[in-house]
Order: sequence, then structure tokens, then C-alpha cells
Amino acid sequence: MERSRVAVAGASGLIGGALVRSLRADGHEVVRLVRRAPRGVDEVRWDPAGRSVDRAGLAGCDVVVNLAGAGVGDRRWTEAYKQEIRDSRVLGTAALAEAVASLDVPPRVFVSGSAIGFYGDTGGRVVDEDAPPGDGFLPRLCVEWERAAAPAREAGVRTVFARTGLVVAREGGAWGRLFPLFKAGLGGRLGDGRQYWSFIALHDEVAALRHLVDTGSLSGPVNLTAPQPLTNREITAAMGRVLHRPTLLSVPAPVLRGVLGEMAGDVLGSARVVPKRLLESGFSFAFPGIEDAVRAAL
Repeated sequence: MERSRVAVAGASGLIGGALVRSLRADGHEVVRLVRRAPRGVDEVRWDPAGRSVDRAGLAGCDVVVNLAGAGVGDRRWTEAYKQEIRDSRVLGTAALAEAVASLDVPPRVFVSGSAIGFYGDTGGRVVDEDAPPGDGFLPRLCVEWERAAAPAREAGVRTVFARTGLVVAREGGAWGRLFPLFKAGLGGRLGDGRQYWSFIALHDEVAALRHLVDTGSLSGPVNLTAPQPLTNREITAAMGRVLHRPTLLSVPAPVLRGVLGEMAGDVLGSARVVPKRLLESGFSFAFPGIEDAVRAAL
């Protein structure tokens, strides 16, 4: 990618922060969207809930990347928090898409975050970007989330939906919680462990996002997951091998449901998602296997 001006929403999050560091290391100008008064020329004010963006701050941006949203696993899913999860994604995406569409010179690409939650529980069935949405809260959310980007697409901006899997990272996300447990020897399978987890190393996630920006032939949904999803049982064993810790414990499904409530369905559900379009576009994974991804995170 030639030196560009890139706007990033969600820059304080796990993936957004890593993306900003990567872009700046390569000499790109990055502006971060913030929900407070800007503290420098590299920040732009926005209000996702109010669907407002300082459009002047987006002027001259070649790329807009939207990774903003309340953490899906940060709290128990009360009705109020589910609404916060939805609004932070749907309203924020709509605000950015409308702002992008209104610019005299719009960016050449709008990369908008999404998730493999789009597919719901796929059991042992392998799914790619051609699969329809599943049933439940997360699939409905992802459908609305992607639909909210319509103004940008209709304005002729190449729009890509990054359907991200479980990111293997020490600093946050699901794996940020798993690492301390496994290091303490308390790691184990969840439920029967037969559910598939579609993972991706943080390094590959950032590289894939940059690939979406650089590859002009890509638009619409693209799965950001490693090529070979594994079961929770297989991932548990791999974590034990890399960390040299026992993994004999297990958390029964009823206990998970009692602790997590509705969110347990996402933990116990199976998502055997493959990155068909990413691979077809020539992307190469640095850490395709789970042991390599875990070691990279450490």
C-alpha cells in the first residue's frame, strides 16, 4: 500500500490498536476516531450512538476502517447489554458509512468489522462466505451490522466486511482470558469440547485487514480465520502442549450456562468457518496452526 491517510474507529481495542501500530510503523498517516474532545491532529471526534462524525476530519482519508463495538464477552448478556452491543456496532457503522458517502472525495475503501457469528452454530459443517446467516442474537446482529454500511457501498465506495474469528492474543479478547487459566494449570475443555473454534493469530488478523485494503478485487464479506478450524478439545490440548501445563479439567455445559447465561450458547456452539475468499485472493498466513498462533501470542 502506498503511503496513505487511514481513519480507524475502534483504535483503542485489541485489533484496532495493533492495526494502528502496524500502519504507523510503515509510514502511513493514521487518524483515530475518539468519543471525546480530540487531543491532537491525529484524532477525529465522533459519537456512534448519536450517529455523528466530524466529517472534516475524514477529508483526505484514502481508507476508513471500522472496528468499533462493545465487547461481546465483556459482560453477561442482559437485555440492556445486548442492546449496547448492537447499538455500538449498527449505529456506529451507519454513522461512518453516511459520513463516507457524503465526502466530496470519498475514500477508496471502507473496511467494516463483522464476525463469524454471522453463521451461528454450524455444527461439524464447513461454511464459507456463501453460507446464509444462522439463527440467534449474534447472526441477527451481524446481518444488521453489515447492512448498516449500505450508504458507503451505494456511494460507490468499495466496502469489505471483515468477518473475524476468535483472535489468539495475550492482550485481550477470549484468549486474553484463557492464557492465565492455562498458565495456572486450570485450563480445560468447555462442555464436551467437540465444538469447532475458528481462530486467527493477531498478527494474521492485522495482515489480513491490510490485505483487504490493498486487494482491489475484494468487496463484501471475507472470513478472517485460520485455514483449519479445530475443536475446543484439540485447541485445549495444543494450549497444554505449548504451555507445558495439564489440561485435565473441564467445565460442564450446565455450569457454563449458569455462569454465562445466553452467551454460553456462543461458547458451546460450533463454528467451522474457513477463509475461502481470503485464500483465493492470495493471502498467506504467517501462523496458520494453533500451536504457532499460541506461540506468536506469547
